[in-house]
Amino acid sequence: MSKTVVSAGRTSAERKKDVRPLTSLISEAAKVIAPLWPISAFIARHPWMGLEEEPFVHVADRLQEMHGIDLYPPMAVFHAALAKGDIDLAFVERRLQRWLDATALPAPRHEAERLCRALLWNDALPDGALPDVELESLVPRRRCVFPVSARLQLTQRLDQQTAKWCKLFYDRGEAVWALPHREQGFYAAWRRLAPEDPSLSKDERKRICEWPERAEEALQQALNKLGVRTEDVQAYLEAHLLALPGWAGMVLWQSRRSGDEIGGLLDYLAVRLSLEWVFAALHVPLEEEEKKEDRAAAFLLAAWIQWGGMTLDEWQRLPLSDRQARLMFVDRFWRIDRRHLWLGAWEDTYEAKLKEAIRPVRPDDASQEQAAAQLLFCIDVRSEPFRRQIEAAGPFETYGCAGFFGLPIQTRVLDGHDAHPSCPAIVAPQHEIKETAAPEVAEPYRRRRDLVRFVGRTFKKVKQHLLASLLLPEMSGPWLGLHTLARSAAPAWAGSAVHEASAAAEQKPKTTLSLDCQGHDETTGLPIGLTKEEQAQYVKQLLVNIGLTSSFAPLVVVCGHESETANNPYASALDCGACGGAAGAFNARVFAALANLPHVRAQLEKEGIVIPDETVFIAAEHITTVDELQWVEVPPLSGAAAQAFERLQQALREAGRRANEERMAKLPHVGRLPRDPVAEARRRAVDWSEIRPEWGLAGNAAFLIGRRALTKGAHLDGRVFLHSYDWREDPSGEALAGIIAGPATVGQWINLQYYASTVAPHYYGSGDKTTQTVTGGIGVMQGNGSDLLAGLPWQSVAVSDGEWFHAPLRLLVIIEAPSSSIERLLDTDEAFRRKVQNGWLRLASIDPDSGEWLNWEATHPCI
Repeated sequence: MSKTVVSAGRTSAERKKDVRPLTSLISEAAKVIAPLWPISAFIARHPWMGLEEEPFVHVADRLQEMHGIDLYPPMAVFHAALAKGDIDLAFVERRLQRWLDATALPAPRHEAERLCRALLWNDALPDGALPDVELESLVPRRRCVFPVSARLQLTQRLDQQTAKWCKLFYDRGEAVWALPHREQGFYAAWRRLAPEDPSLSKDERKRICEWPERAEEALQQALNKLGVRTEDVQAYLEAHLLALPGWAGMVLWQSRRSGDEIGGLLDYLAVRLSLEWVFAALHVPLEEEEKKEDRAAAFLLAAWIQWGGMTLDEWQRLPLSDRQARLMFVDRFWRIDRRHLWLGAWEDTYEAKLKEAIRPVRPDDASQEQAAAQLLFCIDVRSEPFRRQIEAAGPFETYGCAGFFGLPIQTRVLDGHDAHPSCPAIVAPQHEIKETAAPEVAEPYRRRRDLVRFVGRTFKKVKQHLLASLLLPEMSGPWLGLHTLARSAAPAWAGSAVHEASAAAEQKPKTTLSLDCQGHDETTGLPIGLTKEEQAQYVKQLLVNIGLTSSFAPLVVVCGHESETANNPYASALDCGACGGAAGAFNARVFAALANLPHVRAQLEKEGIVIPDETVFIAAEHITTVDELQWVEVPPLSGAAAQAFERLQQALREAGRRANEERMAKLPHVGRLPRDPVAEARRRAVDWSEIRPEWGLAGNAAFLIGRRALTKGAHLDGRVFLHSYDWREDPSGEALAGIIAGPATVGQWINLQYYASTVAPHYYGSGDKTTQTVTGGIGVMQGNGSDLLAGLPWQSVAVSDGEWFHAPLRLLVIIEAPSSSIERLLDTDEAFRRKVQNGWLRLASIDPDSGEWLNWEATHPCI
């Protein structure tokens, strides 16, 4: 459990402001956590989305000081980046000078600058530099509020109990016996069952029996009995939410999903704080903690004496207010500002290199050669190397857009019981698209599928049965032993065989999509299918957004993407985030089908977008683990389209090989690059022991919105989201606003999730893949009683325990558009302006006429 630091100098007016309804305090406290989706639809989450109203540097300061959560890399990482040439010292110097110019210094400039320069490079003072004096009169004190459970060393037990009840209540059908009374809510179910919990003592169970029936009353009573001051309630609740941010995030997601913003959190906090009081009842109220010598404060004082050019006598002659100001200055610089300067310099260095790689293009520079095929890829950074290799292999053009292709739909696969929101988490589905098949082909498929699933369910039931499970090892042991031996000794051959067998068993027949209106879904109320006007509008919107409104090639390939991995709970983390953590094939198929409809093309022609009759849209899927395209649906092709299709297929083999060479060179290997990178990529995709089948989106650092001509041929190292956009097709700025509100926001969430999982893996990551336990069908834990792990495994961001792969840089958004378009965007989109002003992302623009690169700075040079 982390501590909470509260200012000791609050006024009576400030304390009066804290007398707010408990629900309001919970709502404010919930801003320190983020909703957590189930692992089956792992969606990138921005851990600090509720705190964007504050500057990034202030949030970093607050979380580090109050809860011990560090949002910056350690100094050793900055020094390693400097040694590799990833940080230019000129940018460090420039940022230091700007910071000193903008900061109110508590000492003469030369003294403060000398101190800051020393702290930029040193983490410790030389031996013997700490002054041997009583610090009580020299160092300002602050009152620290610790949760009672932390002060009594009950945190581990409290976390285990909380995780146990959350796991039971939020189980998604994996448990043999469902938790009774779930329909009454979390607190009510716990309140009825906890008095029978054998892990609690007799006295503890008795206290629960005497506890209030209502969650809000129980939470308020727990706060009172634990002695939490009125002005500290919000901070106290924050500390408890941050104690298990994964489970709290899951509760928040469930609450929002049910339409109740804080109802679930109220129950969760009522259970947790009730348990805290039950465990601590014999010890409360606690006495005030003894004040101990603050060694950190001693370091701050010693820093002024060692590097600030002061003597102890000079320090003691300073007024108390001056001492406090100087100590606060060096404390903030040592903990936060120096590392923020290093981070900014790292980001500046990357931006400078990216600026060199991107060449501004004038309108008359664009190639006039007609493309044989045009391919629409997701903006995912993994598409960039593959797109580059395809374009180098022949007369092919590629475009980038969000992988849901602008379709706000939920999808229901053949015979699917549940619909999946196949659009970004920030977009609410507006339609449902169903998959159906003719009875004569559907029935054989169903029999085959049901047989396979029956075997799986029977095996699971036998395994869980008290008596039958005793016979299971004797019956299945030889076969499972051979399976294990084959998968371990020959992972490529055995894995491929298992994958092919599974694919054959689940191979669906030819299906049709409910593209036209067919009533409404009974459960969600969403319309099934789309009107003719909506069909044309969605196609037009995407084509305009990416600037593809003329010069259509005979073949247009709409490429969704997915990843193929084995034995990987985080499989959905490698799929398409824009499709809600699922593969993008369904959306690609829907969009291609819509674009081929005659009435859609007729409507587009009326609006100035003429798609030639010979042009055919086909759906494909980019398999990111092996860099190949798999055809999802190929309709009848025109003569020109058939020729282009054949030419593209030939080019894809070489493009995939070269892209795999590039990817394999980055992945950790024993020895040098394998002679056959394609075979190595395939092995990783089917090897159940492979902890790093691909790097995923690790390394992402920038989001470019502009014409492909800016980056065509540039080696961007798979680190840039590429969204096609032509400002000339968007005079109103509506398309740019949509890109920023949708795809760019998703890109920022991805970027900050990788950032958080790297700089604070013990808190925002999910630890080592090899020791994780999938629990309740909702997520992963380390062991049986940990937090629900919310971020990425360490193997997704690091080469080893001591070497990072992902560079934790905040996303740089680059827009090719006139300054007037950027100004209009910032004026109309308050949320985006706040992200820029508060340093949650960085913004640059390229003037399409002059090629000038402009930086749109945050409000403060240290943000």
